[in-house]
Amino acid sequence: MRLLVVEDERDLADALRRALEEEEFAVDISGDGEDALFKIREMPYDAVVLDLMLPRLDGWSVLQQARAAGIRTPVLILTARDVIDDRVRGLNLGADDYLTKPFALAELVARVRAMIRRAYGNPVATLQLGDLTIDTAAREVRRHGLPLELTAREFAILELLIRSRGSVVARATICEHIYNEEADVLSNVVDVHVAALRRKLGADLIRTRRGEGYIIDA
Repeated sequence: MRLLVVEDERDLADALRRALEEEEFAVDISGDGEDALFKIREMPYDAVVLDLMLPRLDGWSVLQQARAAGIRTPVLILTARDVIDDRVRGLNLGADDYLTKPFALAELVARVRAMIRRAYGNPVATLQLGDLTIDTAAREVRRHGLPLELTAREFAILELLIRSRGSVVARATICEHIYNEEADVLSNVVDVHVAALRRKLGADLIRTRRGEGYIIDA
C-alpha cells in the first residue's frame, strides 16, 4: 500500500518514511501544502498522513480542497495541536482520523491500516479466500493453516487484488500502489511478481484479462 506523508520537519519526515517502509508501505514525502495537494490530486494513494502546520498551504486547506475536489483518499491528521476544537475541525473537514504528537509508531501504523481497510469496505484485518487466510495486520498468508512465504511486494499485490476482488486491476495501478515515486520500475515487474504468486498460491487464483490487467474473482 502506498502512503503520502506530509511533514515539513525533514528529520521527522525521514524517520516516518524509514519506519513505515519497515512496515512494508511504499512512502512518498511532501514538505509543503501546495506540493501535497498536487500529489494527492495526481496519485491514487491508499492513505495520507497530514501535518497541519505547513508552509505555502496549511493542512486544513489541503484537506478542505482535496475533499472539495471529490478525493476520498483516507487522511490521518498527525499534529502537535491537541485541543478538542482542532480535532473537531479536522474531522468535520473530512479527516478520517486524528493523532497527536508525540505518538507511538505502532498506533500510527494500526490507525493507517484500519483507515485503508475501511476505505476498501472491509474493516477486519483478516481476509478469507477459499483455503487462504490473509492477515493484513501481521502480513501473513496461510493455506490450510500453514504459513506461506511471500515477499513484501508479492503480499502487497495480493492484498490489493483481494481488496479489489471482482474488479480488474491494471498493471499501472498495481505499480502506483506498491512503489513510491523514487522507484525505478521495470516494465515487466508486475508480471514477474504475479508469476511468483501463482507458483506459491496456485495458478487459478489470479486471472489475467489480456490488455486490461489482473483480477481475483473467486
